[in-house]
Amino acid sequence: MPRIFSSIAVAVCAACLLVAPAQPVRAHEVAGGKPHAEPSSAPAAEPSPAFNNRYGAGYFPNVPLVTQDGTTVRFYDDLLKDKSVAVNVIYTRCKDECPLETARMVQLSRIFGERMGKDIFFYSISIDPEYDTPQVLKAYAEKYDVGPGWLFLTGKREDIKLIAKKIGLSRGSDATNRDGHTASLMVGDVAAGQWMRNSAVDDPQFLSVTIGNFLGWRDLKQGRSYTEARPLNVGGGEFLFGSRCSACHTIGQGDKIGPDLAGVTSRRDRTWLARYVQQPDKMLAEGDPIAKALFEKYKNARMPNVSLGAADVAAVLSYLESRDSAPQAQPKRESTSAR
Repeated sequence: MPRIFSSIAVAVCAACLLVAPAQPVRAHEVAGGKPHAEPSSAPAAEPSPAFNNRYGAGYFPNVPLVTQDGTTVRFYDDLLKDKSVAVNVIYTRCKDECPLETARMVQLSRIFGERMGKDIFFYSISIDPEYDTPQVLKAYAEKYDVGPGWLFLTGKREDIKLIAKKIGLSRGSDATNRDGHTASLMVGDVAAGQWMRNSAVDDPQFLSVTIGNFLGWRDLKQGRSYTEARPLNVGGGEFLFGSRCSACHTIGQGDKIGPDLAGVTSRRDRTWLARYVQQPDKMLAEGDPIAKALFEKYKNARMPNVSLGAADVAAVLSYLESRDSAPQAQPKRESTSAR
């Protein structure tokens, strides 16, 4: 499994590679006491050896994978070699972490903008390859309005297991995880042999800065100093909405992957809302008519079960109610039953 190095270690390693051994010379005194250099009779110094990238072609399997467009690619030669990449594993029937992972990565890709497909490449590899055909993956990518520079990949199960193990996306606890994997994002500077693990569901702004610093991007926007920071005054419901819901929903800013939630506490019965926020997967499986209508309206994108307890759900709903009662967050009334 690739080791995770700090940005400082990367910089130091790169600096060391740039230092060439000095050619030896002899000096003797000439008139005026000034030194004069003459060629050494010692053998010429051997050139410094090429950088030995432990995590290069000899480490990663060069197995074939198939993209959402049906193109066959080689994992190392076509996807990794000489690139900067962000890799995670998903599967389209996932009901919990995968929808949130993908939504967060969509936000991250928007922040990276024109760097996508040029300075960094995203790869989401299915761990359910028998079901996730290229056509299924293409439909999944379209649900989330995925842009350029991001491939969804399938292949042989044994090859994908080997990739996940080698790249650090496989853990012994995966068998007991209800999703069969953890929401990890491996970021690699492949040419330098440096890799870093992140949470795929972390705040996209934080991730963008972390990844940019790791890859040595110099044109990142300069943030304000910590000395300018003001004390945070964020309630529990607001924090939970920002960390668990905002990837897919807004409040008064229009639909995203899921519906705009402005006015939802006045449109929906609170008991129904509380259960749906806590158990959306179960309600959809039971055939709840509103859950089914939402699923169909929003491109069959599943509302993820983000494991909120009853107190957390109550806090989120209270936050939504407080936003609905504020003058700037008047509900948008629409006739559709799927809202």
